[in-house]
Amino acid sequence: MSRELFARLSPDLIMDAIESLGYQCDARILELNSYENRVFQIGLEQAEPIIAKFYRANRWTDDMIREEHDFTLQLAESDVSVVPPLQIDNQSLFVFDEFRFSLYQRRGGRAPAIDDLDCLTILGRHIALIHNVGASSDFNHRPALSIEEFGLSAREFLLNNNFIPMGLIPAYSTVSEQLLADIEKVFAAATFDTLRLHGDCHMGNVLWREELPHFVDFDDARTGPAIQDLWMMLSGSQSAQEQQLDHILKGYREFRDFNPIELRLIEGLRALRLMHHAAWIARRWQEPAFKRAFPFFDNEKFWATHILELREQCAALFEQPLRLIY
Repeated sequence: MSRELFARLSPDLIMDAIESLGYQCDARILELNSYENRVFQIGLEQAEPIIAKFYRANRWTDDMIREEHDFTLQLAESDVSVVPPLQIDNQSLFVFDEFRFSLYQRRGGRAPAIDDLDCLTILGRHIALIHNVGASSDFNHRPALSIEEFGLSAREFLLNNNFIPMGLIPAYSTVSEQLLADIEKVFAAATFDTLRLHGDCHMGNVLWREELPHFVDFDDARTGPAIQDLWMMLSGSQSAQEQQLDHILKGYREFRDFNPIELRLIEGLRALRLMHHAAWIARRWQEPAFKRAFPFFDNEKFWATHILELREQCAALFEQPLRLIY
C-alpha cells in the first residue's frame, strides 16, 4: 500500500498539500534522505523553506503519530533542543488526499564530533534532559521496545517469506532461536525502569550547531530502558566504548541517575536491532528506494554475514559488560 501511495506523491500534489494549510510554495522541492517516510524541503514565497514529512501508510496510527508530536512539543516546552512539528489551529498532523503529513522548521547543523570526548559529555547532559521529560508521563498508544516485535516477529517474517537462501535457513533458524531465548534470560535477570525514549538515538539523528546538540527524527519514539538512547552513541573497541560511556554518563548524571544494571542489556538490544533491521529491509524490499539502498540484501553473502553476527551476539550476551570507569 505505501509503495503505491508514495508513487502518487507528485510535486504538484506535494505543493497542493502544503498550500492547503495557507502557505504559498515557490515550486522548489528538494527530497531529503528518508526511507520510512517521504521528507521534502519545500520552498515558500517570501519565507524560509519548511520541511514536510509524508507518513508511510499502515505503520503508525494517527494516535501514535500525535503522541510522538506531543512528546517533542513537551520537550521543546521544557527547553530541550528538539525540532517539534509546526502547529496550525492546535493541530500538528494534517491530511490531504490520502496522505498524512506534518511540517517542521528547517534546522541546519553538522554531525557531532564523535572523537571529541567533551562533545559526548554534552550529549549525555541533553539525553538526560530528554529522559527527565520522558519519565514524567507514559505513552498510551506507542508500543514498547520488545523482544516480541524486534526479535520474534522479525524472525518469523524472514523465515516465512523466502528471503533467506535455502541452504542457510537451518543455521539462521537455530542461531536466532537460541539468541532470543538467551536475550529473554538476560532481560529477565535485570531489574530496570522504562520510560519514553527517542528510540533511535544515534549520531545521524543529532545536528550539532552553536556547540549544542539538536535532536531530530523522533519517528521511532517508544517506551524502553534508558540505555537504548545511549548505547548507539558508542563505537570501536571495548576500551574505547568504556571511555566514551564514561564521558556520556559524566554529563548524563548531572541531571539524572543511571542504573548500571542496564549495561547488561546492551548486547541484547544490539542483537534485536540487527534482527529487526534485516526484517525491516525485507518488509520494504519491493520498493525501488530499498533495492537501490541495499543492493546486497538478496545475496547469500549478506545472510551468511548476518548469521555470523547473530552467533557473535550469542557469545557477547554473556561476556563481561562494559565497565563504568568511575
